[in-house]
Amino acid sequence: MDLDYTEAEEDFRRRLRAWLAEVLPKLPTPPDPADWPARRAYDCGWQRMLYDAGYAGLHWPEDAGGQGATPTQHLIFLEETERAGAPYVGANFVGLLHAGPTIAAEGDAEQRARWLPPILRGDEVWCQGFSEPEAGSDLASLRTRAVRDGDSYVVTGSKIWTSHAEVADWCELLVRTAPTGDGAPPHRGISWLAMPMDAPGVTVRPLRTLAGTAEFAEVFLDEVRVPVAHRIGAENDGWRVTMVTLSFERGTAFVGEVVACRRVLAALAREAKAGGRWDDPVLRRRLGRLAAEFAALWRLTQWNVSEAQRADGVPGTGGSVFKLRYSHARQELYDAAAEVLGAGALDAGHPWVADRLSSLSYTIAAGTSQIQHNIVAERILGLPKGR
Repeated sequence: MDLDYTEAEEDFRRRLRAWLAEVLPKLPTPPDPADWPARRAYDCGWQRMLYDAGYAGLHWPEDAGGQGATPTQHLIFLEETERAGAPYVGANFVGLLHAGPTIAAEGDAEQRARWLPPILRGDEVWCQGFSEPEAGSDLASLRTRAVRDGDSYVVTGSKIWTSHAEVADWCELLVRTAPTGDGAPPHRGISWLAMPMDAPGVTVRPLRTLAGTAEFAEVFLDEVRVPVAHRIGAENDGWRVTMVTLSFERGTAFVGEVVACRRVLAALAREAKAGGRWDDPVLRRRLGRLAAEFAALWRLTQWNVSEAQRADGVPGTGGSVFKLRYSHARQELYDAAAEVLGAGALDAGHPWVADRLSSLSYTIAAGTSQIQHNIVAERILGLPKGR
């Protein structure tokens, strides 16, 4: 794999840097992290700026409204925006990195035309309605049911850990359209729906996290009518569509965060030197090992993005390798941050402390580490399923 940049790619980097240097000083002050309505407005405003400048959906195919950029240009974009301190996707996370790519890959022409442009412009925000109180890692056991009634599904059930539900316009929703039983695998009866969050019968109850924010919510569905035309893929084929969604979630959705972690690691080294902790050989060895870990993860990211490009934009099972190792590396990074901070690690207002609390969820979110171990063992290494 050629990891050198061409002159055209370096020119793309220079133009992007110049644009960032021009627009970032003009951004308003970021809102309180706990104020999600204000964060939605801020994040969507930034998304609109990207759209107007031709950087929205940079790596999406052109027939999906994107720019059709190469994998390398996509990675340069992630590197430069993170290093410049540009806003992250924030409230647009699900739409830009999960639902949008899934609709681009699996939706028909009408569905792509309806939902993709508003996602890219920052006009509409999506949430993810997958997990249920008794169907987290065992997602195929979900119970939220959808009964066909003419041109609509009538949906009843509940979801939990629904990302950004409080400020979302749409929900990527998994429902059961065929009952379990008769020996059929439970995943055979699942469908993937796009549900409007303002539909009658939808109730959202925010969940406050350990870090004090409410980016998750419980969602209760009481006979909510969702048009059949909002189904992505065939009825009862939602599990396959879901695997496409999860491949994006695990394979490419976190790539920008690797750059962020490398930046934090460099800041940790500077803090350790300034605070007199750099003389500790154990700490230096720990930070050095983490530097090697994130350098390797960035190379794996490059490989995963390139492989996705060769597979019509859909990441493969290599994303599980990345997600598994990244989740643990991120937790180790912020454990090291606590060591560098010393007593300051008890200051909940410090960004590293908040990130440390957030990192605790990474080995659970987007599929637990145990699930990722199983995927790697069975689908990559070809080991037999456990009994």
